[in-house]
Amino acid sequence: MDIQIRPARLEDIPALTSLIPLSVRMLQASYYTPAQIEGALGTVFAVDSQLIRDRTYFIAESDSQIVGCGGWSRRSTSYGGDLNQSAAADELIDPNLHPAKIRAFFVHPAWARRGIGSQMMRQCEAAAVAAGFGTIEIVATLAGEPLYARFGYRTIQQFEIPLPNNLTLPGVKMFKDFSESH
Repeated sequence: MDIQIRPARLEDIPALTSLIPLSVRMLQASYYTPAQIEGALGTVFAVDSQLIRDRTYFIAESDSQIVGCGGWSRRSTSYGGDLNQSAAADELIDPNLHPAKIRAFFVHPAWARRGIGSQMMRQCEAAAVAAGFGTIEIVATLAGEPLYARFGYRTIQQFEIPLPNNLTLPGVKMFKDFSESH
């Protein structure tokens, strides 16, 4: 398995727009109902092109096929895509005052459980720390929580994300302080 990680480009958006629903419908199905998944697609589970423009979103490729994606952010937004953004949430945050955010990890179902999420986490954590952040937080899905826990993130809050179809999606806010691990 030869996986290459590279920064995402705006021309990757159509492939990401196909990958995300496929990943969510298959890999989140044992955690969320079909109605919750469909309600979250396009808002909670979606492409955030600002991450791509910031060059903080990465693609995992094998033989030029996108098999995973994920990123981090130096902005206030914790989750969601282009349709779910506000100008205030798009503001840059001060790494001395606020945690970076791990954002929007999705893996092609045929490539699940092969270490792609772990490779992406290492890339994102290293980039966030290099940008001066000492802490990182994640709004994790129930399916993603075990991966992040393995990386030393601790759950600080469980909550419900309101969906446009009047349902909610259970989420978990997780946190890691890098000064504690050194």
